[in-house]
Amino acid sequence: MDPTRKRPLGGRRKTADADKDESGRGYLDGQMLIAMPVMEDPRFAHSVIYLCAHSSEGAMGIVVNRPAGSIDFPELLVQLDIIQKADQIRLPENAGSMKVLRGGPMDTGRGFVLHSSDFFIQDATLPIDDQICLTATVDILKAIAKGAGPKHAILALGYAGWAPGQLETEIQHNGWLHCDADPDLIFGRDIEEKYLRALRKIGIDPGMLSNEAGHA
Repeated sequence: MDPTRKRPLGGRRKTADADKDESGRGYLDGQMLIAMPVMEDPRFAHSVIYLCAHSSEGAMGIVVNRPAGSIDFPELLVQLDIIQKADQIRLPENAGSMKVLRGGPMDTGRGFVLHSSDFFIQDATLPIDDQICLTATVDILKAIAKGAGPKHAILALGYAGWAPGQLETEIQHNGWLHCDADPDLIFGRDIEEKYLRALRKIGIDPGMLSNEAGHA
């Protein structure tokens, strides 16, 4: 599915039952996916994903706990000709410390910014819920570099995508748990601890999980 295609937007979806298809299945956009410890796909092992879109057409999300190696956000701004190299030391604090993540295995050459809802670009920003938005244009990077961007943001390279019905099947086979979104899990700086914190958030001891565990 097209990760930037807009859908009709209503209020925040607080539970999986807040929006359903004709068969009565709940959609999970605006929620967090947490990989089960037995996840067989190494691309998603121990991953925490914020679901930006989920419908009968498929699903799209951003992995929020995988650092993008040695990629540095200020240096990325230089590579994109948004700032000059000499201007790196004058970046606002939010820009200088902004995290660059591996958002998923699809379209890895493209950047997606998950951010707080205090920033919006007409025809470019997709509100996911009352607190979280997604913008995938260079304009938001320019705004962040100038100190005019959102209060909270992460830049993800690539995204995770599922074909129609694929995510539902993976959940049924105990590949994923899910829970309400937590802005601290999305934007928190303790990236390496997000997986364990996500499990604890839903009251689960990681050592007690197996491939026979139930769903959240």
